[in-house]
Amino acid sequence: MDIILIPGLWLDASSWDEVIPGLEAAGHRVHPLTMPGVGAPASESADIGIADWVDAAVQVVDSLPDACVVVGHSGGGNVAWGVADARPDRVARVIFVDTAPPPPGFDISEFPVHDGVVPFPGWDHFPDEDVHDLDRKTRERTAPLTSSVPARVPTDPIALENRARYDVPVTLLMGGLDQDAFTAEIDQWEPFAAEFHAITDAEVVRIGSAHWPQFSVPSRLTELLNAAVAR
Repeated sequence: MDIILIPGLWLDASSWDEVIPGLEAAGHRVHPLTMPGVGAPASESADIGIADWVDAAVQVVDSLPDACVVVGHSGGGNVAWGVADARPDRVARVIFVDTAPPPPGFDISEFPVHDGVVPFPGWDHFPDEDVHDLDRKTRERTAPLTSSVPARVPTDPIALENRARYDVPVTLLMGGLDQDAFTAEIDQWEPFAAEFHAITDAEVVRIGSAHWPQFSVPSRLTELLNAAVAR
């Protein structure tokens, strides 16, 4: 199976380096992406928005001979869902890594803008539930892998218009939530609950990690990705 790996904010294709070998060992062809404008100054990235990230991933889908699996980590989940909306007949499954499918018109989140871009705010910016399994060595090793993202990307609303996206099978690999816990939490956020419950075939699997399992538990994440693809 062709697997497209979409990183979250501030990350590029290299963020999947510890996951890729296990996917390839299972026989898959892996396509890790670096999204447009990552690391670029505002003079080059000011006009880049979430639609451009979706378009970049759709181009990869269109280049493949058969239907593929699209994986999105964190904010990359918005991109992955945009791809499913654009090409529901070309996506065999969407796998969300510690994030959920966004409803139409919702964004990723808001972060401080400096010099016209959104730089990585540092590991200390995030609550403990997101980073508790990133030890000092892992934080020191991974922080240099981060780059700024275009200012528009985190706050651009996602455009979703094709209800056929709900027929694409979905797996949510959640850091600390199993199916029951996730359902109880998502049901408190009506637009997100409506989007999730509209999906015909959706499962939730607990990773047992914080928000960046590709750094903290890459072997576990690889195992769960392979299992989801096999389904």
